[in-house]
Amino acid sequence: MMASVRSSFKHWGNDLIGLLFPNFCNACGIPLFQNEKIICTKCLYDLPFTDYHIHAENRVAKQLWGRLPLNAAMAMLYFRKGAKVQNLIHSLKYNSKTDVGIFLGNMLGERLKISPVYNDIDLIIPVPLHHKKLRLRGYNQSSYIAEGIAEKMDVLFDESVLIRAISTESQTKKSRYSRYENMKAVFKTNNAQSIIGKHILLVDDVITTGATLEACANALIENGASKVSIAALAFAE
Repeated sequence: MMASVRSSFKHWGNDLIGLLFPNFCNACGIPLFQNEKIICTKCLYDLPFTDYHIHAENRVAKQLWGRLPLNAAMAMLYFRKGAKVQNLIHSLKYNSKTDVGIFLGNMLGERLKISPVYNDIDLIIPVPLHHKKLRLRGYNQSSYIAEGIAEKMDVLFDESVLIRAISTESQTKKSRYSRYENMKAVFKTNNAQSIIGKHILLVDDVITTGATLEACANALIENGASKVSIAALAFAE
């Protein structure tokens, strides 16, 4: 009887806390129900999944063909300006909602686990930020995505192996060639011994032209990685 009363009181207390201090959906902004986490059920259902993890010859992979020797490349969601995926990325990247990165990383990891081209990953590495930007933001959003993937794939991730040695200017308004030129020699490896002969999964938040990922992957391959695969939360069409 007492256990039942305590359970009812706890449930009532949680409902009251939720009413006074509601958590909001990071995609649409409405209050979450008690059993919802990070994203409301409707937004979760409406997310524009690409299913690229089961289609090796997808648009992300084709965009990088001929530019570097990749094992596989994919993105989980389509990114469109003003849409819910952009809201999620914005919450993660600029509003310190690092739990969004882990949550979406978990979702991404679950998909990679069932994809045969990603079944022999040895190490997960996030695309790094320059130390000045890292100090300003306080965290690297891609590290939280990588952490979420690692949890589901049961693979180690290491954010210290790859470093951004040069701080580059904004890539937003540059052409594809200009972005590539801007990224040359930007990334270096730290403790290259840890990647020699390994299949590396390189993780980013959003893929646009792929210039940043191309530069990162080339740095890893040049320093001994046997294979590099790419996974991102979203692909900007």
